[in-house]
Amino acid sequence: MKLYIYDHCPFCSRARMIFGLRQMAVEEIVLLNDDETTPIALIGAKQVPILQKADGSHMGESLDIVNYINALSGNPPLADTRAAVQTWLQRVGEYINRLIMPRDVELGLPEFATPESIQYFIDKKEKFIGSFAENRHKTPEYLAKINADLRDLDALIQSPDWANGATLSLDDIVLFPILRNLSMVKGIVFPEKTLHYVQNMAQKAKMDLYFDRAL
Repeated sequence: MKLYIYDHCPFCSRARMIFGLRQMAVEEIVLLNDDETTPIALIGAKQVPILQKADGSHMGESLDIVNYINALSGNPPLADTRAAVQTWLQRVGEYINRLIMPRDVELGLPEFATPESIQYFIDKKEKFIGSFAENRHKTPEYLAKINADLRDLDALIQSPDWANGATLSLDDIVLFPILRNLSMVKGIVFPEKTLHYVQNMAQKAKMDLYFDRAL
C-alpha cells in the first residue's frame, strides 16, 4: 500500500498514525504542495491523504482511511471522540492555524522543497487567515490562548498511553495531529501529562515531532 501525504498536514497525520499504531506496512509518498495533477488523477480532487490500497484502488478522506486500516488489522471499530474533546478542538480551531500555518513553510519540510510550492501554500492560506507576517507578529497573543487551552486539555488526557485512559480511540486520532503541529511553535508550554502523552503517541505511531526546529 502507498499513502500520499504532506508532512505538516494534520489529516495526513491521522492516516499515518493508524499504520504505526496497528503495525501495518505502508510506503509514504510526500507530494509537493503545488502538485495538483497527482491527487486529481488519483481521486479527482486536490487533497491528501490518499491511500493506494493493495488492489491498486485509491481512497481519500482521513477518517475513512483510519477506519479501513483499523478493520484490515483485525481490530474492532474505534470508540468515538468524547464530546469534551470535540468541544476543545472546536475552540482552538478558531485560531490555531494562525500560529501553525505561517511556520509550516519555514521548517524545511519536503512538500515545500521548491519556491513555487511555498508560494502556492502562502497564496492559498492567506486567503483564510490573512497575512502570514501579521499572524507571526501576533504570536504572543495566540500563545497566551493556546497555553491556557492546553491546561484545560490536560484534564482530558486520562493516561500517557491513550487519551481516554483505556484504549486507542478517535480521541487519539484527532488530538495527536494537532498537538504534533503545536510542537513547531516556540513558546508552547505542554502540561506534564499532555507532554508525556504526545511523546508516547509519537513513539508508538512512529512519527517525528517538531520540537527540535520550533520557531
